[in-house]
Amino acid sequence: MIKNLFLPLFAFLAVFTLSLTNPAFAEIVPWQMDFQDAVTPAMEHINSFHNMLLYIISGIVAFVTILLVYVLIRFNAKANPVPSTTTHNVLLEVIWTVVPVVILIVIAVPSFKLLFFEARNPEPELTVKVTGYQWYWGYEYPENGDIAITSNMLAKKEVDTSKGQTYLLSADNPMVIPVDTNVMFQVTASDVIHSFAMPQFGIKVDAVPGRLNSAWARVTKVGTYYGQCSELCGKNHGFMPIEIKVVSKEDFAAWIKKQGGHLKETPAATEAKAEVKEEIQSAAPIEAKDVATEIKTNK
Repeated sequence: MIKNLFLPLFAFLAVFTLSLTNPAFAEIVPWQMDFQDAVTPAMEHINSFHNMLLYIISGIVAFVTILLVYVLIRFNAKANPVPSTTTHNVLLEVIWTVVPVVILIVIAVPSFKLLFFEARNPEPELTVKVTGYQWYWGYEYPENGDIAITSNMLAKKEVDTSKGQTYLLSADNPMVIPVDTNVMFQVTASDVIHSFAMPQFGIKVDAVPGRLNSAWARVTKVGTYYGQCSELCGKNHGFMPIEIKVVSKEDFAAWIKKQGGHLKETPAATEAKAEVKEEIQSAAPIEAKDVATEIKTNK
């Protein structure tokens, strides 16, 4: 048996050793041992939940492994030639029923809290409508004027590494959003089902034709982030990346202006305009009345 395992093991080690010399291994970065760095509160919660599950799963695996090793040693045919004929053990049955239930409750409570946190959709400061097409993305800013852009993957010859662009991930027109802003993504599709997924945001929502799904994010770090369509949508499914540039609020305002749009009015600004409008409306009749009185008096 050992001889039969030796050849496959040797082949695996040889291939693995040779693969380490591949230049692609120079691209390895620390987060590949874990999730990508979290840049939103939702993803931070997902990371915490994942780490908690990792401890629980590791404990279960360790316990089951120890139990199996004990059974193999204690109850093999040589050590235990006469097996027990016991068929029921009430205490043991209660334990292996109650313990999994307790573990599931421990998992369920933070799981539901995470689901509610992700689904709460706080008051949006910016709304971006995302539409999936075969095979590219469309982004609209309905509250910022008539801004609509299409985002296609850059061809290999168009990629400029000096600008930090990456083949298969960079797009010609990335989405732009401001940092430290509640952004609501309204997600739909025009043809088939796609999926809008941004790992570092903790977002993965289906884009379904005729339906408007939503997700939200509040990105805490300026930078460029990448995602991809995560639903098989045709032959070019693997070539419709999502690139999002998170910029300062000042740079975002400049970008909106450059696109021919305008910033969304804040509630305070809206209230101020309403007050001014009300003052003008209430003052106009008084002024007209005074003028009419003066005319009548003069006559």
